Amino acid sequence: MDCLFCKIVAGEIPSQKVYEDEEILAFRDIAPMAPVHILVIPKAHIGSVDEVTAENSGVVAHIFQVIPRIAQAEKLEKGYRVVSNCGEHAGQSVKHLHFHILGGRQLSLEMA
Repeated sequence: MDCLFCKIVAGEIPSQKVYEDEEILAFRDIAPMAPVHILVIPKAHIGSVDEVTAENSGVVAHIFQVIPRIAQAEKLEKGYRVVSNCGEHAGQSVKHLHFHILGGRQLSLEMA
């Protein structure tokens, strides 16, 4: 499989990690859309939200338990946004489930 995020998990491509445990990895986006832009991914390959099942949904729950801790560590006390794009038309550029944490400034209410 030629998945960019799987290569990051494997250590083949460097990343600026902000959190890691047995199931998930969080790292800074290389093209940030906000002062704080962190990607949170499962280490196991799941292609997108469309591939979340009863068998693998526990990792998604774990991601959402960790996101507030990451936001707190990043001092996003005024708020932050969590986004997951699903499919090409939604802007998903890497076919590995990931959640964007965006914050550090007032974010637009516009949803492109």
